[in-house]
Amino acid sequence: MIVLGIDPGLANTGYGLVGRRDGRLVALDGGVVETAAGLPPERRLAEIHGAIAALIDEYGPDSMALEELYFGQNARSAFAVGQARGAVMLAAGQRGVPCAGYTPQQVKNAVCGSGRAEKGQVARMVGTLLGLSEPPRPDHAADALAVAICHASRAPFGAALAGAVP
Repeated sequence: MIVLGIDPGLANTGYGLVGRRDGRLVALDGGVVETAAGLPPERRLAEIHGAIAALIDEYGPDSMALEELYFGQNARSAFAVGQARGAVMLAAGQRGVPCAGYTPQQVKNAVCGSGRAEKGQVARMVGTLLGLSEPPRPDHAADALAVAICHASRAPFGAALAGAVP
């Protein structure tokens, strides 16, 4: 099983690919798709779409997990994140990759055991869970790997539930 985790953003879209080997989760790849602030939004979204499409084509993930929108105080920022999220989901949809969404609290809880964990704690736990020598960097890549871990750890349970007879 390979999961592509996404931390969407217009300026920085984090991605992390996690697979399962010998019953253990391992990091396959991770990084950030950066777009230039001076470009028109449609060009930035096209760059994000193209980069994620290339990752899907290269790794052939079984599923994609994305961090859900968090509106907080800045609605303008939330709209830009939503647009980036749409560009990523389009790449998945065009390739038949199913998508799942998780709130930041669900991701933190899955990785750290607390929905209130700090960014540094999430990065350290991601490194530990994936057997990395140090926490992944930058933060967007660490967050994307955390989203992938969240989905990978829930997927077996979800599959069992789907197969259960009501």
